[in-house]
Amino acid sequence: MFTYIIYKSIFCVVIFAISLGVAAYSTWWERKFAGLLQDRWGPSRAGWAGLLQPLADGGKMLFKEEIIPNVANKFLFVLAPGLFIVTAIMAGVLIPWGAPMTIGGVSYPLQVADVNVGVIFLLAVTSIGVYGIMIGGWSSNNKYSLLGAIRSSAQMISYELAMGIALIALIISSGGSLSFGEMLAKQDAGVANVVWQPLGFIIFFVCALAETNRAPFDLAECETELVGGYHTEYSAFKLGLFLFAEYINMFVSSAVMAGFYFGGYNFPFAHEIYQAIGLQEGSWMISMIGFGVYFVKTLIFISVFMWIRWTIPRFRYDQLMNLGWKSLLPLSLLNLAITVVVEYFRGNIKF
Repeated sequence: MFTYIIYKSIFCVVIFAISLGVAAYSTWWERKFAGLLQDRWGPSRAGWAGLLQPLADGGKMLFKEEIIPNVANKFLFVLAPGLFIVTAIMAGVLIPWGAPMTIGGVSYPLQVADVNVGVIFLLAVTSIGVYGIMIGGWSSNNKYSLLGAIRSSAQMISYELAMGIALIALIISSGGSLSFGEMLAKQDAGVANVVWQPLGFIIFFVCALAETNRAPFDLAECETELVGGYHTEYSAFKLGLFLFAEYINMFVSSAVMAGFYFGGYNFPFAHEIYQAIGLQEGSWMISMIGFGVYFVKTLIFISVFMWIRWTIPRFRYDQLMNLGWKSLLPLSLLNLAITVVVEYFRGNIKF
């Protein structure tokens, strides 16, 4: 039991470090990826190919002078970025990064917490993140910051409805389990959920762009209209926490989509390949291979997020709200109705 607790503690620290590392180097890859799309170099000065640029940016944020406006609510002003980044990190504890490995007769899962209502917990935690944005915009006592915070809260609430309904359809088609680990394990025996939920995946993906405030849904902080949006008055390390949390949200959202719809650590002909190379079920090698597969899928989704940012122009606010309420919400309800009918004829639902 003590060994298991030590393992869980170490694994929790490892996942925390990976989340921070991926978020840091997502800033480097975004600049490099934008450079590839725009025929320029991107970061190239700090280290080989600019690989030390994230460390330089982090150091700059850490050592810059910090300014808190006199008219700001200082307690809430300090609380907001901390709340935002904590909720971003908390969502990552649900992700099963690989199949459980058996060592000395004890099964060790590659997951910090397998909550039996993990899907609901995920939605709840991501919903709390909007409070960090709203509190940050309001506590600054700046009208532009408040306007950006109101835009963000309206956007996230609107798109969470369609996302939630898309997830209900996914839960029905995957057997009714709310556990993240069980949803991935069931994709091991059959095909990935995207085969049964193609429309649901598209809806979820668009909503994930809006939830993470990524372009073309970045109206909460669009510089051309709001100076800097909800974090206009923030500087130094607190501003860094806001920006860093957005990249952590993108990383977690990519991992969730790769798990929910593309099998996570599962991949085609996995069992045949494992048998061919002589690996037994529960082997640590299988867990590490699955972890690598899952990580690659996540990185592909992160690259797609960036590709969209540097390709599609920003929506107007009325276009953004119309898309959420008049297009995605009806489509998610249609997808749910189709799912119920299909699962009824497959024999998975009985009235």
